[in-house]
Amino acid sequence: MYEDSNVTEVVSVKFKGRGKAYYFDANGITVKPGEDVIVETSKGLEYAQCVYGNHYVSNDKVVPPIRPVVRIATDNDRRVQEINHKRESEALDICREKVAEHGLDMKLVDVECSFEGNKITFYFTSDGRVDFRELVKDLAGVFRSRIELRQIGVRDEAKMLGGIGMCGRPLCCNQFLTEFQPVSTKMAKTQGLSLNPTKISGTCGRLMCCLRYEEEAYESLVKAVPKNGAFVETPAGYGTVIQVNLLRGTVKVKLDGDGEAVIKTYNGDEVAAVPGGRPKNGETPPHVLEVREREPEEPGQESAPAYDYAEETAEPAAEESETRAGSTAHVRRKSGQSAAAAVESKSAMRSPPRTSRARSASTMKRATTSTAASGAASSATAAQTAARSARAAPAGERSARRSSRSSTARAGAAPEAASAAAEEPESKSPQNKNRPRRQAG
Repeated sequence: MYEDSNVTEVVSVKFKGRGKAYYFDANGITVKPGEDVIVETSKGLEYAQCVYGNHYVSNDKVVPPIRPVVRIATDNDRRVQEINHKRESEALDICREKVAEHGLDMKLVDVECSFEGNKITFYFTSDGRVDFRELVKDLAGVFRSRIELRQIGVRDEAKMLGGIGMCGRPLCCNQFLTEFQPVSTKMAKTQGLSLNPTKISGTCGRLMCCLRYEEEAYESLVKAVPKNGAFVETPAGYGTVIQVNLLRGTVKVKLDGDGEAVIKTYNGDEVAAVPGGRPKNGETPPHVLEVREREPEEPGQESAPAYDYAEETAEPAAEESETRAGSTAHVRRKSGQSAAAAVESKSAMRSPPRTSRARSASTMKRATTSTAASGAASSATAAQTAARSARAAPAGERSARRSSRSSTARAGAAPEAASAAAEEPESKSPQNKNRPRRQAG
């Protein structure tokens, strides 16, 4: 047990399980959270519930005079509390009837009966002042107790009745808020929320209390990024901010320039707002963006060598394109030959130059599987066509020479014999065995 005179042993309790927690002197009684207790108040004895057991607080937090806890609630105290609850429901119905009889413009919200039963308090809301003196006289004659009517606001009404907010959770004022803080539309504007009253208003019809929860955080975030519509300087030039994301700390900037609009997203520290906004026509905007220097490397740390991926990728691509171009030209040259010119290029086709062979080999290594297969098929088809033309051309030329020299001797021969002589190979002809061969062309 503390002997310090600067602290006091207290118990925190709530009335009706809602609202603000109040300190009461423990008075040497050990109370656990959740237990019902009877405490002494300025209005007499009251039934309350403990929310925080015995603990010590500094005397600065205690408002004197601090009243004590009388006892822990007994079974008899609980029966009296149940009787008071039934009496409250009956009093609420009777008071509503009396309000209708007097034609008063007031809305009853709640009613409370003291633990001792000597006082009944009615809570109501109204747009203006209400003269309820006659109503108090009628209620006092019915209940034979002290009657008190107290006007409250719409926020207190929501706090007493409770409910579910648009977020799907119970109302904050009914759960944990001890007092109401002022809320303004500026808070919703700072947080980038819609200013539609139906979207930022709570059940009570006033601005939601939760708008104040993150106000300090949003105020610090706003200072880190330019405002929407500000003229800023970016690494890509000057532009105008068209959208701000405070939570991510990014801004969307529409860059200045002719042609199509260029919109880029930057972090808040990558742009700088130009003082005075956009300059007049003909004036050069000032340079306000600070260049972020690269952090120096440690002495023992070796930096990775710069590697130019663009050059490495470009050189093989250029060589491969050149190889493909040469191979394509070679194939076209073969397929475009006629039967008459096949004899001239016979030796070139049978023995291609070494450059073409090396180029074809490198092409097959670097090309993909589909490209190599299609190229090989095209080359094979062109080579077969050229070989057939080369074999057919000498046979036709020899047949023409033999027919011109022996036209008289063979004038009466049958067409079958002439065709057979044309198909006979050169090596088996006895007339051309020792005759020198003439060059073409």
